[in-house]
Amino acid sequence: MKEDQHIEFKESWHDEYTRYVSAFCNTQGGVLYIGLNDNGTVVGIEHPEKLIEKLPNFIAQKTGIMPLVHLKESNGKEYLEIEVQPSAMPISVHGRYYTRSGSVTSELQGNQLNMFLAAKMGLTWESVVEEDFSLDDIDIETVERFKLLAKDRVPSIEQETDILALMKRLNLVVGGRFKRAAVVLFGKNVQKYVLQARIKIGKFLSETEVLTTDIIEGNLIQQVDRALDILRTKYLLSYISYEGIHRREKLVYPYEALREALLNSIIHREYFVSSEIQIRIYDDKLVMGNEARLQDITVEDLSRPHPSRPHNKLIADVFYKAGFIESWGRGTQRIIDNCVAEGLSAPVYEYKMGFLYLTFMSKQIVESPYVADETLRPLNETLRPLGETLRPSDMASKRVRRMSKAEMMDSIVACCLNAYLTIEEIASFVNRNPAYIKNEFIPLLLSTGRLTRLYPNTPNHPKQAYKTKKEK
Repeated sequence: MKEDQHIEFKESWHDEYTRYVSAFCNTQGGVLYIGLNDNGTVVGIEHPEKLIEKLPNFIAQKTGIMPLVHLKESNGKEYLEIEVQPSAMPISVHGRYYTRSGSVTSELQGNQLNMFLAAKMGLTWESVVEEDFSLDDIDIETVERFKLLAKDRVPSIEQETDILALMKRLNLVVGGRFKRAAVVLFGKNVQKYVLQARIKIGKFLSETEVLTTDIIEGNLIQQVDRALDILRTKYLLSYISYEGIHRREKLVYPYEALREALLNSIIHREYFVSSEIQIRIYDDKLVMGNEARLQDITVEDLSRPHPSRPHNKLIADVFYKAGFIESWGRGTQRIIDNCVAEGLSAPVYEYKMGFLYLTFMSKQIVESPYVADETLRPLNETLRPLGETLRPSDMASKRVRRMSKAEMMDSIVACCLNAYLTIEEIASFVNRNPAYIKNEFIPLLLSTGRLTRLYPNTPNHPKQAYKTKKEK
């Protein structure tokens, strides 16, 4: 037996050890052994009968809970086993709260203490009442804009003229008082109440050298547009092209991917802490970071289908009603698909020291001018009956130029001319992400009758494949 999350050894009792009782109560429970050394060897205690009489009442006076104290014996030596159950309520000692992580007991302070107390009381940051916030602090223009945005998903909301009734309808009011979610979503002067509810944007020459900085304030609905506008006009390069007489500008990073990433940061960030959402722009990358907690998922899950568990449910609900987001947990995948579709590397998610970072790379993927004959063999076997073959140089020239959506559809149809191909096989031929091909092109090609399924009655068959539908 050794010390861990649930076990602590002490050779003798000291009154300050009530902190271990607090820590066990505030985490998952545990056992405090008195009369064992650090290695877990029984060394015994003096006057155990006095301790077993004293400790239950003493601990109850200091912590408010009554532990189970057992007298144990090993090799003729007596020791105590103080068994502590986890508590649904926060347990303190002299106004101090402790927690257990591994074999370490530490005092909770600052933001950690705030988050702990709120969680124990069943509260989230956004659901706590802001006592000094009143109806006069609501920004009317933001309310009207929200009503306009939300009319498609909540048709009757456009006719709501009573602002307090609207806030109650959005579950942003309790007992006539406004929750913090109402403050950050619709407030006139949000930073007066929540200074950290803002976005910091910076242009970096290196990891330590900053060229310029902007801080985006206002309520969260305003911040989305303001942040994206300043990124587009001040910080990011745009590629310029012309379609006839019309000038077209395209950001170096897909606009929709940046918008989705920013919305995710706002919805999932931890507002208890004092840090802002940070967007760092370098010559070759953009890094978006925010302090957040992953809700029962790993950072690897963000790049594949996963449940939608917004940390701030009230904020997420308002954003959903406004049409800013979907509620299916696909936002992180859409970010990846948008980047890959533009010829960029898939952005990378990292979780470090409580911060979730998303890194966009600006460099276009450059295909090798040489494509191995082995790669082309399956496609050539398909095309050979038609009297056609492809050489590596042909594929290289096709991959250099970005294809339009219509050209991509034609290429997929060509790949599937004479054989059933899986999503992965099609994606490898057209050099695109399989998820992008599956979501953006296959449904359209099936609905227009250009492709047919190998297993038509089982759309989600694990060996599903697709072939060009022959014209009659």
